[in-house]
Amino acid sequence: MNTQAWMVRAGEGAYLIEHFAKGYVAVGWHELGRWQATSMAELRDALAKVYPEQKSGAWQNAASVLWRFAHTLKVGDTVVTFDRQRREYLLGEIASDYRYEPETVPEHPHLRSVKWTGRASRDLLKVDSRNSLGSTLTLFAVSDETLQDLRSAAAGPSPAVEAPGGLADKKEELALSNRDAEEQARELIEDRILQLDPYDMQELVAAVLRAMGYRTRVSPPGSDRGVDVLASPDGLGLLEPRIKAEVKHRPKTAMSSHEVRGFASTLRPGERGLYVSTGGFTKDARYEAERAQRPLTLIDLADLADLVTDYYEQFDATGRTLLPLKKIYRPAE
Repeated sequence: MNTQAWMVRAGEGAYLIEHFAKGYVAVGWHELGRWQATSMAELRDALAKVYPEQKSGAWQNAASVLWRFAHTLKVGDTVVTFDRQRREYLLGEIASDYRYEPETVPEHPHLRSVKWTGRASRDLLKVDSRNSLGSTLTLFAVSDETLQDLRSAAAGPSPAVEAPGGLADKKEELALSNRDAEEQARELIEDRILQLDPYDMQELVAAVLRAMGYRTRVSPPGSDRGVDVLASPDGLGLLEPRIKAEVKHRPKTAMSSHEVRGFASTLRPGERGLYVSTGGFTKDARYEAERAQRPLTLIDLADLADLVTDYYEQFDATGRTLLPLKKIYRPAE
């Protein structure tokens, strides 16, 4: 039996990955409810009634995703989704037909069961595979070459329907393309950040703070007593706010509540804490930061990439040398 491989994204930013990991893939448009359309055109018309504020290109795209999810994907097909926190792709096999199940995955009631069989680190994939998997589309086919690359990394490490023509649809296609490009660029920036060594990572955090208008001091290699970067308006710590930054460059290790609590205990009146971890944070660690007596902000890899993107125009020569980026212009509409 011929099988196909599909990427099904776990929501924007992969926020649904914990639900997917329990053995599901799902898509949204929950306000549509249980649909009974007998053709894609009929499904598109139903979506237009439920979401009248959206443009026709969005209705067509949603109808295409829902129709393929229900009718084109087959039991036995390979399915892939992305765990952004761990920077890993889950690989599995579709284990059930489509069903409507509104209580299992929040606001994503159109569901299929999956038997997950492995994980593949994004860092082990070829550049072409990373780029092809970077699309922000909810559902798309995965090429044979990319699937083979995913399987190799895990081991060791129906035709698309075109939207109707017209200017409005062309603008919608361009908007989707721009969002895809932005997501791909952000994931590639994350890749480059992970290639930095721990001391360059401290320098990168300092570069972001300087771009935000602060003056910084970076602790030399060795014992830093929990402070990797000091920042303040004057660079001497005489003016507030005084910012203490702890930088942990351990991509495979999420910081725990114990580590966050220990850092929070070093903050004094007039100081604010910045804890940067490329491996992210546990839920308990985030709770610990929320209840800290002094202001404490947690920055994971995705947050750091966003800060770099937002403030790169203000980066000094040191920051640009650490992370060279090129600006590319695309049509806005």
